[in-house]
Amino acid sequence: MAHGNEFTLLKERRFLPFFITQFLGAFNDNVFKNALIILIAFQATDPARANTLVNLSAGLFVLPFFLFSATAGQLADKYEKSHLMRWIKLLEIVIMLGAAVGFILGEMSVLIGLLFLMGWQSTLFGPVKYSILPQHLRPDELVGGNGWVEMGTFLAILIGTLLGGVLIAIPDRGPWLVAGAVVLLAVLGFLSSLFIPKATPDAPDLRINWNPITETWRNIDITRRSRTVFLSVLGISWFWFLGATYLAQLPNYSRLSLGGDEHVVTLLLTTFALGIGVGSLLCERLSGRRVELGLVPFGSIGLTLFGVDLFFAVTPVAAGTPLIGAMEFLRSVSNWRVLIDILLMGMFGGFYIVPLYALVQQRSEPSFRSRVIAGNNIINALFMVLSAVLAIFFLDVAGLSIPQFLLLTALFNAAVALYIFTLVPEFLMRFVVWILVNIVYRLRAQGLERIPDKGPAVVVCNHISYMDALVVIGSCRRPIRFVMDHQIFKIPLLSFVFRTAGAVPIAPAREAPEILEQAYDRVARYLEAGEVVGIFPEGRLTEDGEIGPFKSGIERIVQRTPAPVVPMALRGLWGSFFSRRYGKAMHHFPRRFWSRIELVVGEPVPPEQATSALLRERVLALRGDWP
Repeated sequence: MAHGNEFTLLKERRFLPFFITQFLGAFNDNVFKNALIILIAFQATDPARANTLVNLSAGLFVLPFFLFSATAGQLADKYEKSHLMRWIKLLEIVIMLGAAVGFILGEMSVLIGLLFLMGWQSTLFGPVKYSILPQHLRPDELVGGNGWVEMGTFLAILIGTLLGGVLIAIPDRGPWLVAGAVVLLAVLGFLSSLFIPKATPDAPDLRINWNPITETWRNIDITRRSRTVFLSVLGISWFWFLGATYLAQLPNYSRLSLGGDEHVVTLLLTTFALGIGVGSLLCERLSGRRVELGLVPFGSIGLTLFGVDLFFAVTPVAAGTPLIGAMEFLRSVSNWRVLIDILLMGMFGGFYIVPLYALVQQRSEPSFRSRVIAGNNIINALFMVLSAVLAIFFLDVAGLSIPQFLLLTALFNAAVALYIFTLVPEFLMRFVVWILVNIVYRLRAQGLERIPDKGPAVVVCNHISYMDALVVIGSCRRPIRFVMDHQIFKIPLLSFVFRTAGAVPIAPAREAPEILEQAYDRVARYLEAGEVVGIFPEGRLTEDGEIGPFKSGIERIVQRTPAPVVPMALRGLWGSFFSRRYGKAMHHFPRRFWSRIELVVGEPVPPEQATSALLRERVLALRGDWP
């Protein structure tokens, strides 16, 4: 079934029931939590005791993520996921029935204990929530699916927090209304889970280790097996550190720095959640429905820039000034700058987080995927606790104001991003490719699904401009190791991209025979390792826009290491700044900007049929009359 746009998934059974189930779960968590926190704040006669109980409640909800995530990951790998989700949602109904009794009777100790159980239920749900997506969604739908999940989660947190506060504050009937709401939401969540399609277990023979300590270390060790996956998990955890920091500080930031009342807090929270939702949904469109790592640095840059601007956007409020409401807050032009900063921080946060979740799902070994996600949840919880500890230190001990602390957090984000991108240059390389391709061109790709998802393959393409390899690398889900002229390999800036992408420099035998032989050896190693190699069989840029003869190097490659050969053709690059239509490439004034180009992929050719002549014929047919 073709995937029309980011809204198409909501019409399909393989996604919609799951989305509703996870949304209602997050919604119910936050109705329960916020109603309990407000109940504690208003019932406790001693403010110190109220603060203790609020912090205890927050800690009890997070504690199960440390204790039970490892077990939850094993259960999600071992058992059929839709069935497991139904049992977890039944558990939620039981817990919420107890919570309803606790709210009606006003039993604070019972509610706090049930909050721990609700954290346990959420811990069980976490790994299955993310590991089921790759089983029900195609690779080109994974980013869109994660975008919806992240948007839904943040909206559920926002709306649930607001509803819990509104209901519990209603005189006399508040506890009854909260009791009815949490039970109703739990029942609706269970009913929606009945329609989730089956997802076969990834590791049915797995023996469960019930020791949470040893299994937690084992989960983290499993997560670290893939360096890119582990660093992506650290990136996700850093985002939750940022999110926890901003969400925790917004109430006091609104009151002390902006002079706003609780309605202004709600406005800022709504704006932030809206930004996350917009950014999460835009991810699919900006990434071309693939896991585009280039959006991660893009998102991180936006988080830093608008986080720093938030500091300068604030106009100090004089002490003793009466608090203003949302409507009066919106009358000030300077406050609109604050709202825009918060909106854009949320939006760039969506750009940052969605590709990282999709990458973890895509590159984790299926038999360990749920345990990797469980390891991610454990590290997320650690970072959220670290966020609270650092906030206490910088605000209470170091004496920073809230705007100063948020500025320091934004600068921390820049430092962490640089560190991660230094460790995993692929993020930065994909960012450079994404920026170059999307600013210079409007790219339309057809037939990318014909490139095998696994195993060795060779892709061959016509060679029109110096941007050709970048366009192909930026379009394909799998890393492509391009063989390219050693002089092109040395071009400034592009050289960083080519080296990071594992490109293979090659030279003619008459010029540097040792480089030629090294190139063939390296290509063979790539194919033996099950990777994709890219080749421009013409061996040089076209001088007239036409496709030249294909050299015999492609035949030598597939004879030495048999692999299917995928023909592809670039259209519309002839006449660009990077082509030779007007003389030497990149030595003439650019005549086109953001022009439309296409990449068309054909059916794979078996290695035994992959002759130079046949492949040229296939590429020529794909290109058509548009050079």
